[in-house]
Amino acid sequence: MRWATIRTDNGTRAARVDGETLVELAARDVGELLARNLEARETGTTHDVATADYAPVVTHPGKILCQGLNYRSHILEMGHELPEHPTLFAKFREALIGAHDDIVMPPESDSVDWEAELALVIGTRVRRATPTQAADAIAGFTVANDVSMRDWQYRTLEWLQGKTWEHATPVGPWLVTPDEVGGPNPDLAIGCDVDGVVRQASRTSELVFSPTDLVAYVSEFITLEPGDLLLTGTPAGVGHGMHPPTYLHRGEVLRTHIEHLGELRNQCVPERP
Repeated sequence: MRWATIRTDNGTRAARVDGETLVELAARDVGELLARNLEARETGTTHDVATADYAPVVTHPGKILCQGLNYRSHILEMGHELPEHPTLFAKFREALIGAHDDIVMPPESDSVDWEAELALVIGTRVRRATPTQAADAIAGFTVANDVSMRDWQYRTLEWLQGKTWEHATPVGPWLVTPDEVGGPNPDLAIGCDVDGVVRQASRTSELVFSPTDLVAYVSEFITLEPGDLLLTGTPAGVGHGMHPPTYLHRGEVLRTHIEHLGELRNQCVPERP
């Protein structure tokens, strides 16, 4: 099953994906659909998948937790050793944008980088999850790009200030349940390109810590709730790891894609006063 969150004349609505049609459901977004365990088979207003205005899959997640340094190739290109434990940081919901929304380029940074990522959404409340419970807690997967302001990220040892700039993290276009992608730890092609030039190309099976590993680890120290969003890390090919480093520029189009999950297409635009 596939769900999306779309913008309508009456605000955002969760929607079921039926082929090339989106069917509105009785929830404001996919997060509310999961939290209230609402019926997803109902029939409502329909929209065309190709022309819908996609909001972030979850518009008001209680938590946005992200994992850094989680693909072997990316860890090596950044000059690090394989970690013993997940490297975690957070984002705030103001950073999230929809699948086709513009990425806002802040005037304070000239080192804006791309990071294609597999993201997952929690479907059931879980704490100190076993591997089986962690798998069962994953409602589905979506596409994300952890767009990072590298000059701000590396000001200190803590990355937060470079990771959660407003209107810069696209998530979507829809949520796909694990049964459609081979289970809770899928092996999917992942990548991104900038103005048609391929920058990243890998597979999610290259993750050091799998989605279920991440859910189990995080749930040891905090309860995960329906609608919480977890990003799992990026593969090799980021601009910061190139020689010389290469970053996004205003006017460029960043396309992020994951096999069976769809794609994001976001233009980089200057921040308006």
